[in-house]
Amino acid sequence: MIGAGVVLDAVGEPNRRRLLELLHQQDEATVSELVSASGFNQPQVSKHLKVLSRARLVAVRADGRHRHYRLEAVGLKAAHDWFASFDDVWHARFDALDELVSADSEPQPDPQSDPAEEQHQ
Repeated sequence: MIGAGVVLDAVGEPNRRRLLELLHQQDEATVSELVSASGFNQPQVSKHLKVLSRARLVAVRADGRHRHYRLEAVGLKAAHDWFASFDDVWHARFDALDELVSADSEPQPDPQSDPAEEQHQ
């Protein structure tokens, strides 16, 4: 099992997130294709793919001299599970927001009207 910290460190770098986005748009891509699509140089792409691979965010398939990279669910699941552990915080915040909105939407007396005048009408 991969730790969420390793995954979060890996996706903390914007260029690696860009490579993940590019891989999300296609089934697989070679380093050359990622270089072309990202505008990064080959050593940068290779370095970032190594980090993403260690975090199990990408998997590689060898085909002769080419390596084909694709998204890997293991690392994504680790990050998802870690974020999901904070669901109780989000639910509490949303519940508090619901209460605030509900209280704000209840009809309020008009501060400019005189309650005594309303009784005579």
